[in-house]
Amino acid sequence: MDPFVLPFHQITNQMVRQVGGKNASLGEMVSALDEQGVQVPDGFALTTAAYRAFLQENQLEAPLRQLLANLNTTTYANLAETGTAIRALFGQASLPAAVATAIKKAFRALRKQSSKAIQVAVRSSATAEDLATASFAGQHESFLNVRTDDELLWACRACYASLFTDRAIKYRNDHGFDHLKVALSVGVQRMVRSDLASSGVCFTVDPDTGHDQVMLITGSWGLGENVVLGTVNPDEYYVFKPSIGLLNAVLTRKVGDKSMTMIYADTPGEHHTLNIPTLVERRHQLVLSDKEVNQLAGWAQLIERHYGQPMDIEWAKDGLDGEMYIVQARPVTTLADSTLTTITDYQLTQPGTVLCQGNGIGHRIVTGTARVVNSPQDVPADLCPTDILITDITTPDWDPILKRVSAIVTNRGGRTSHAAIVAREIGALAVVGTNTATQVIHEGHHLTVSCVDGQQGVVYAGTLAWTERQTDLAHLPAPHTPCMLILADPAQALRLSQLPCQGVGLFRMEFSISNDIGIHPMALINYPNLPDPDAVWQIYERTHGYADKKAYFVDKLAQSVALVAAAFYPRPVVVRFSDFKTNEYANLLGGKAFEPTEENPMLGWRGASRYYDDRYAEGFRLECEAMRRVRNDLGLTNVKLMIPFCRTVGEGRQVLKQMAKFGLRQHENGLEVYVMAEIPSNVLQAHDFAQLFDGFSIGSNDLTQLTLGVDRDSSTVQGLFSENDPAVRDLIAMLLTSAHLTGTPVGICGQGPSDNPAFAEFLVKAGINSLSFNPDAFLRGVAAVGQAEEHLTEHVAGF
Repeated sequence: MDPFVLPFHQITNQMVRQVGGKNASLGEMVSALDEQGVQVPDGFALTTAAYRAFLQENQLEAPLRQLLANLNTTTYANLAETGTAIRALFGQASLPAAVATAIKKAFRALRKQSSKAIQVAVRSSATAEDLATASFAGQHESFLNVRTDDELLWACRACYASLFTDRAIKYRNDHGFDHLKVALSVGVQRMVRSDLASSGVCFTVDPDTGHDQVMLITGSWGLGENVVLGTVNPDEYYVFKPSIGLLNAVLTRKVGDKSMTMIYADTPGEHHTLNIPTLVERRHQLVLSDKEVNQLAGWAQLIERHYGQPMDIEWAKDGLDGEMYIVQARPVTTLADSTLTTITDYQLTQPGTVLCQGNGIGHRIVTGTARVVNSPQDVPADLCPTDILITDITTPDWDPILKRVSAIVTNRGGRTSHAAIVAREIGALAVVGTNTATQVIHEGHHLTVSCVDGQQGVVYAGTLAWTERQTDLAHLPAPHTPCMLILADPAQALRLSQLPCQGVGLFRMEFSISNDIGIHPMALINYPNLPDPDAVWQIYERTHGYADKKAYFVDKLAQSVALVAAAFYPRPVVVRFSDFKTNEYANLLGGKAFEPTEENPMLGWRGASRYYDDRYAEGFRLECEAMRRVRNDLGLTNVKLMIPFCRTVGEGRQVLKQMAKFGLRQHENGLEVYVMAEIPSNVLQAHDFAQLFDGFSIGSNDLTQLTLGVDRDSSTVQGLFSENDPAVRDLIAMLLTSAHLTGTPVGICGQGPSDNPAFAEFLVKAGINSLSFNPDAFLRGVAAVGQAEEHLTEHVAGF
């Protein structure tokens, strides 16, 4: 066995001391996962023995010690000077003859495996790199498209020198690593021709919440450095892990702008790659098909299981052979803790002007002063911890600077980019991929940065006020009555699923239709034959890439619901079909042509009455198709469906018949269908409704409105509106009594139980099966239910 070179197939994960963390992981995958179908490009590692021989041959250890001893580790004022001097020593040194010979021999053997000329990637692999406690992400250099012996020998020496980049020196000091005890291996790997296809990153868990039922895959055109460094805003795919290998596991697809494509340069030289603007039509195309995403997800799951921990994986697609490859894998070092002990609720208490928004990293709000900086060399000397860094993109050279600010805002970068990873690692707030931050934010601006709205980060003008409320979950009661969530925004689902809830009692479809789709379903069905030519053009622009415009509605709605269902799986998620009023439907793009004008839309053509009506039945078909896809194609059978505003039993029969016609048969594949109990007729005929439906959900707002004859939107009579009114209570008690006789579960969705402990106590005493609360009232609601159960127990004991 050559002491200086090891082929990947002879390397295991236990050989970090010989080949560093990165190469040990590559060798482990080649030797252990190749037979399971995981494709890893072959290569070899230059061992740490070669690095030690290099230091000894050139007598570098003594001058290294001297230079590092003189480093000011308090202010790092001479960091750049020290790093430059050390790298100059490496630049003047030469590889030992035996090491150079071993490298050329191994490169020759690698070339013989292919009938065509190959290129290799040359990457640094330190012995303190890719560990579970420290990532060293981007601290050392990589060199791509290396083709000749001379280029390879130069790249190996350059990798050695990169062990002492300024950022690497400071990173080791910050993490307590001895500079001279860290050795460097070099990995030489056959390059995948992703310059002709695509590449990206996969996290086997959600990186922001630690949710382990999903994985996040990102990708862009060309070589993978653009995704890793955050040069582009990549495509994003969420995958549902329990469905991998069984069904199509792709939950969501988000098209990134992918503004640049990194390719090989035609001319030789030190830098063998070019970053060129991506063609406009390719910016709007997804880089991976569902089949390819599923293949990558399957491999990622095998890798995660093999290593026994969440993994950060780089993938590449070869444009010549069309095959997918895994080119790197490391433990995730920036994983959020998915086991919460406390929850902090942040709430902005005043409106603000939105300057820009992007991917939000970190669940907090901060204020500070904008510092617009173009490069690490331009960082002002007076940068302070309350400042907010505004820049186009961050690279590893920024790392020492990122730790000195309260927030980072970039034009470019996705949620797996360098800026995002470093922000998580150091606990900074970040908004990446805004596209416009450096254009709309100016030096000295006072800003508020908020990352508390799901995956979105928002930058506001000015210093806004907010509140913080922290809850210790250890002191939260665990009531016997299930407490669930009311949810509208799918982007909040992964974070909110960490709450101690029993599922989602109401997911409102309307938010997804109005925000993610924005187009009236009948306008998509009748496209392009619409009376408004402007609407035709806007629909064309918004649905770019969808030849069948109906598919746009189904796809977007299915993705929204799927993300929520996966976040809470296997806990139940009750999805209510659309319950817009006609005036609200009319506000959707193209909607005015399909909606009548009603004097009182609240009591008009809404809910169940639309679903079997010829004027909307085809729109309801699209809703049903989306739900069928979520349940049957993705395997998210925890989704239950609910019919809103069903006035009569006969109407209920018609809706169920229509659902079956559109592929959603009640009880097929375990499908349960609930009905909203929000009209007095639902209560008075509860026994008959129970023969049709699998459960009731009390819509306390509408039930109160229709019981008391009070318009819930009217400020004039608002003082009469009360869910706790005796008449409303009587109807709820009647419903529960009737439902208990038929064994039909009843839940309630509304603010009343969390705002009024007496109302919560009434519901618990009456035998409600579950209560659902809005996220901002959930913890308060759980406390109210727990208190109500405690009072009832005391009352029974006293009696």
